[in-house]
Order: sequence, then C-alpha cells, then structure tokens
Amino acid sequence: MEISLRYLDEPQKPAVVDPIMVAPLSEKKDSNALAELYSLIGLNQVKNLIREVSAYALVQRKRAEENLKADPIVLHMVFRGNPGTGKTTVARILGKLFKELGFLNRGHLVEVERADLVGEYIGHTAQKTREQIRRSLGGILFIDEAYTLAQGGEKDFGREAIATLVKSLEDHRDNLVVILAGYCDEMDAFIRSNPGLKSRFPIHVEFPDYTAEELFEIALQMFEQREYVLSNKARWKLRHHIVSYCRNRPQHDGNARYIRNLVERIVRQQALRLITQSSVSRTALLTVEESDVY
Repeated sequence: MEISLRYLDEPQKPAVVDPIMVAPLSEKKDSNALAELYSLIGLNQVKNLIREVSAYALVQRKRAEENLKADPIVLHMVFRGNPGTGKTTVARILGKLFKELGFLNRGHLVEVERADLVGEYIGHTAQKTREQIRRSLGGILFIDEAYTLAQGGEKDFGREAIATLVKSLEDHRDNLVVILAGYCDEMDAFIRSNPGLKSRFPIHVEFPDYTAEELFEIALQMFEQREYVLSNKARWKLRHHIVSYCRNRPQHDGNARYIRNLVERIVRQQALRLITQSSVSRTALLTVEESDVY
C-alpha cells in the first residue's frame, strides 16, 4: 500500500510525497490542527518535533496492524519553558491533532494545577486526581506548574497525586495524554523525583523565550485580530519598545503574555484619546497612533 506524509506537511508549503502516512489518513486533506499549529509565530523546533512524533506514532500503529514489531505509542509529554511561550496553546492544538489522527476520541483539553489535584486529608487527593483524569479521558490532561506536586516534603499529599497519576497512565494508556508543564530547571528536578515519571513521559518539548522580532510579529497579529492598524510611527515606536523590553526582561517573564497586556494597554490609551474628540471617523477607530504607544 502506498503511503504518504501529505497530511503532516506544513499547510503553507507545497505537498511533499514521503513514505510515511497510512490509510485512511492518506485520503485526508490538510489537517486543521496542523494549520493552526503552523500559524503560530516562532516555535519552529516545537512544530518540527510534533510533526516527528505524530509521524512516528502513525508508523508504529501501522506496523502493529501489519503484524510487525512496533514500539508502544506513548504520547505523554513534558513541556519546559517560561510563562507566555505557548505551552497551553500548543497543548490545546495537540488535542485536536491527536483526535484527527485517531489517537484520542474527544481531543479536548483539561487544564489543572496543584490545587485541582491535591486534597486536604488522607484519601482526598486520590479522589480529586482521579476525577480530573476522568474529565480528561479521550483528551489531554494539562498539569501546569506540575513540579509543585513534589515540593511539599515526604508527608505532602502532592506525592499521592503523583502516584495516582502514574497508575492512571497505565489504566488509560489508549485514550489519555498527560502533559506536565513548568519552568525548565524545576521540571527536570520533578521528573527525577519519581522513578516512574521518566519512563512514562518520554517526549520533552522545550519552549524558548520569544525573540524581539517574534514578539513584534505577535503584537502586530494581535492588533490585526482586533481590527486595529498601526501608523508607521506607531509601528516604529512599538518595535523600539519591544526591543528595549527584551534587552532588560527579567527571568521567567511573560513573553507573549506581556505582549498581550501591552496591546490591551495601547488599545485603552487609543480609546482615551478618541473619547475626547467631538467626532470619530471609522479610520480613527481603526488607527493606533504614536501617542497611544507608551
């Protein structure tokens, strides 16, 4: 049977015939999830790794169908990176992608943190953790700042949550993907804290901080999505502001979150300027001026 990788190719590029994709997916057209992934600014290494993992999983499934030796398909991941680098956004897209590829039957994302998993008394933690797992079946359980589960000492209930989670990975391995997310160093220490985690989370994805140019493109994209247009002077001032921010940004700063807050602040400043005018044209409503950027 002829197989191709068209379904996993970047939608913006010409289709490339490559002996990877298997029927019936070879009959599909472009992947909506991959198109959404590739529309994200930056994250090139993340995009390439996800394409690689998806192709590998598809081939292993096909090998099993043909009675060939195949590795178990394990899609649990660790996302390492600072806030605002796209971890939650990519996780949401992965749910859609794995549903399209037939690895998940729902593809939804359940985002939780320590407080959603750890209880207040003996037995409560296991109950809370199992409930979040039940909600996530058929999709992705995304645990943000997962390292906090191992930071409370030997008697902390966070360790009970980890143990319950590890057991559930085996019980629901065919219809659940778990993604652990957090800062790079903290996540490395967390994975080492439990012998069962390293083998069960084989895919590690690093989300680098955005460059100044990428943050500028993200800002322009956000303005466009809100139907705003920057004047030439406003664009220059915004770029200069972002470059200065990147030179001096503190560790673990917000990346795209900072840009979102900046865009919203500029839009509010434009509103303050417009509200003082006796009449406001459509063009004025659309345009962000240099004085709005600060």
